[in-house]
Amino acid sequence: MSLPSSSVPLSSPSFPCPAHALLSITLSGALPSDDKSSGQGLSSSACMKTVTAVDSHNLLKPSRIMSGAYDESASQEDGTDSFWERIDDGHRLCNDLMNCIQERAKIEKAYSQQLTDWSKRWRQLVDKGPQYGSVERAWVAVMTEAEKVSELHQDVKNSLVNNDFEKVKNWQKDSYHKQMMGGFKETKEAEEGFKKAQKPWAKKLKELETAKKTYHLACKEEKVASIREANSKADASVTADQQKKLLDKVDRCKQDSQKAKEKYEKTLDELRKCTPQYMENMETVFDMCQQFEDKRLCFLREVLLDIKRHLNLTENQSYTTVYRDLERTITSASAQEDLKWFSNNHGPGMHMNWPQFEEYNPEITHMISKREKSKKGADGIMLTNVTAAPDYVAAPAGDRGSVSSSDKNQAYSSQDQSAEWSDDEQAAPNSGSDTNGGGANPFEEESAKGVRVRALYDYDGQEQDELTFKAGDELTKLEDEDDQGWCKGRLDSGQLGLYPANYVEPI
Repeated sequence: MSLPSSSVPLSSPSFPCPAHALLSITLSGALPSDDKSSGQGLSSSACMKTVTAVDSHNLLKPSRIMSGAYDESASQEDGTDSFWERIDDGHRLCNDLMNCIQERAKIEKAYSQQLTDWSKRWRQLVDKGPQYGSVERAWVAVMTEAEKVSELHQDVKNSLVNNDFEKVKNWQKDSYHKQMMGGFKETKEAEEGFKKAQKPWAKKLKELETAKKTYHLACKEEKVASIREANSKADASVTADQQKKLLDKVDRCKQDSQKAKEKYEKTLDELRKCTPQYMENMETVFDMCQQFEDKRLCFLREVLLDIKRHLNLTENQSYTTVYRDLERTITSASAQEDLKWFSNNHGPGMHMNWPQFEEYNPEITHMISKREKSKKGADGIMLTNVTAAPDYVAAPAGDRGSVSSSDKNQAYSSQDQSAEWSDDEQAAPNSGSDTNGGGANPFEEESAKGVRVRALYDYDGQEQDELTFKAGDELTKLEDEDDQGWCKGRLDSGQLGLYPANYVEPI
């Protein structure tokens, strides 16, 4: 009553449906069994579902046939494992890769800018700070390293945007062609290719399912008729005429069952004959999709290698040179040379101008008296061989305590004491103005005019050159806000100094 199950080499009993049978045919070249008692046979419900699918779409989705992703549950009907959807995914993955490259480029740009800002700020602080000599040059070399590395990371950003991003964008444009009605030309070609390859075989499959259903129904009717005829023999109330009719019906059912079986076997044989051509056509379309995907995967790998090459600064000769130069500058720093320089410029090694006997000269005496008056401070002490401080450069409040922002010469008390090594009456060749009294005041040339302002908040000066005031106090602003947010001002007591510009308001 059924075909032998040995004719079906199904790969797994978990797929007892026609769609999986198609997968088996595609991969192994065999056809499914009609064994109703076997778990690997084709159930009637599975047959009906496949026929319905063919009636609705006139094709079997390649995702169901060739991927093995078919499931009888309704929730699995619209799977995403189709080959044309893989083409759509490839286009979306190109967009994802471009977004990925753009985000990394933004990171490189931000890091480059941070290095530049850091280098600029600390170069100024070190230049204005007390460090000197070869160690100062080594410290500044660290900022030089940051500037060069900043340029390299800016180059990385440019390479990502101008090379890698544009490369993906152009490849995507050349590989995926949008249609007027939506979707891509490549997707439509793949879908139509599968439809064309499946249509003849799907038609035969539909006939096979119909013949199978007819055969199974005939077998069922034959079995029912046989049971009724057998029961009538034991029933005394059944007449001979009725028994004859039941027996005739059993014979007719057997004949119908045999005809249905012959048609079923014939249809199955025709399907087997169509299978080689079906496999060839399906593999042709499948190979076309595989070639397109291979092209995309190879391109993606190529782009990722380009990205790696641009990101890997260790392979950049300029990057290696930066740190070789930095190491050479740092190792060349010598504490002994710096100490010797300091001694020669600010210690016992500096040039001395000891007092010498001079003949009386009225003109020279008049010049010396005038010079002495101009150099005397409030305490009447005169110092020579001390260089006056340059204009003050303010630093943000958070940084003022880290490195002194005054002139390097003012940072050392030994420089003030260097007057002990110098002539009190005659200036040395490298002598400067007085560092005490008005000569050391960085605001000595400030105009007496200014703008009256009122303090909004309390401020406690962190350094000697900063003002201290309370909210509501009035003072005079002598100079506008600098690029670091500080103003020069004078309290009513006459004290000059710096204060945060945003702590006051005009009156």
